[in-house]
Amino acid sequence: MTADRETRSSATSVPRPPGDPPWRTALDKARTFLTSPVRIVPLGFAAAITVGGLLLLLPAARGESTDRVSATVAFFHATSAVCVTGLSSVDTPVYWSTFGHAVILVLIQVGGIGIATLTALLGIVVARRMGLRSRLTAAAGSGVLEIGTVRSVVINVGRIFLVCEGVLAVVLSLRFLLHYDETPARAVWLGVFHAVSAFNNAGFSLFSDNLVGYAADEWITVPIMTGVVLGGLGFPVIVEVLRRTRVRLWSINTRLVLMATAALLVGGAVVIGALEWDNPATLGALPPGDRVVNAIFMSVTPRTAGFNTVDYGAVEDAGLLATTALMFIGGGSASTAGGIKVGTVAVLVLAIWAEARGEDDTAAFDRRIDGGTVRQALAVSGLYATQIIIGTILVLEVADAGLTRSLFEVVSATGTVGLSTNLTPALPEPALWVLTACMYLGRIGPATLVAALALSSRKRLYRLPPGRPLIG
Repeated sequence: MTADRETRSSATSVPRPPGDPPWRTALDKARTFLTSPVRIVPLGFAAAITVGGLLLLLPAARGESTDRVSATVAFFHATSAVCVTGLSSVDTPVYWSTFGHAVILVLIQVGGIGIATLTALLGIVVARRMGLRSRLTAAAGSGVLEIGTVRSVVINVGRIFLVCEGVLAVVLSLRFLLHYDETPARAVWLGVFHAVSAFNNAGFSLFSDNLVGYAADEWITVPIMTGVVLGGLGFPVIVEVLRRTRVRLWSINTRLVLMATAALLVGGAVVIGALEWDNPATLGALPPGDRVVNAIFMSVTPRTAGFNTVDYGAVEDAGLLATTALMFIGGGSASTAGGIKVGTVAVLVLAIWAEARGEDDTAAFDRRIDGGTVRQALAVSGLYATQIIIGTILVLEVADAGLTRSLFEVVSATGTVGLSTNLTPALPEPALWVLTACMYLGRIGPATLVAALALSSRKRLYRLPPGRPLIG
């Protein structure tokens, strides 16, 4: 079916024949509703979470010391995996069996690639083509709004996942095998699991203390940091960097993401390193060289993944606040990372800078950023801030926890990061459902909102009279 025929077949404006049964008309409307490029993303994630939760409820998913798995725990962890968060309310390596770990791994991979992107990728493999509706759907799910480039981006996403996760898995497997005397099967399993978890920015680990026991091993921390950063850049950025070797040919999105990412990595490492340098419960317990590496690690993972090499329950309030800010920002658009995205922050900073200088246009790299993009950045930021405020209030109402720790957990869930001050395992079930909702909305909210705004935008043929409300 060609793109034109696919579009015509899905149109709702064509009247049905007079004798057509009502159930067929209702079925057509339901099909159109469910296959909308904007709706398929949240529906796809919800379906994956439901399947994953049911699988984790099976007896085969329980660990040897686990008597039963509650629906709250099962669906909390299914959501955490599909939304590539890594937040856990139980001891993951002990609570779940190998089958349970495999289910979590598959959910991480499905959620990292994206439901719509994965569907489009399978469609290309099977049918060797993409219709217009498939392109719109993949665009809504991946954050790629240039319809003409969707097919190539989707294909390259599959290649990037295979190459990056494969290289990471080999490096980590060899380290576990040669240095920690793991059996070959166990070493490969650890390497594959942590490689997938790192590149998908999930933060799930098969060790009870996450990566605290490997804080002094750069052959573990550096590859995982590399995978987290690459997965958090965004696939359009990676594809463009690989295709165009000249920096001047890069798009404004690629330049902004790379510059903002570098600034946040360096700035975050300096700030967190300075705040925690003498804390004996975190960085202060390590030699100076390892402190530097772990300060960088603490700057990398809060924006994207929930891996930790220190106990965040022992991090001081100032360090927690700095980490919360990094979690709120997140990684690049169309990536496995969460947050409001570094591109959003860059646009807002540029808009503030232009306003402070009295300039009419927001600009970067000799390009004007249109007002619609600035408004989208404001909408995404407002959505995130509102969700965090509501989520924190609800957690405070149902749990006996302080504001700092409650805010940290909610931002971690909303930003799909997965770091915890050890509060999540102690939360009651109602609070866990609040965090579950935060993870789900934090994963699908911004992408769906931006896609909805882009696909439904229309140009007015008139302008309203100006108004000047008071600001500040």
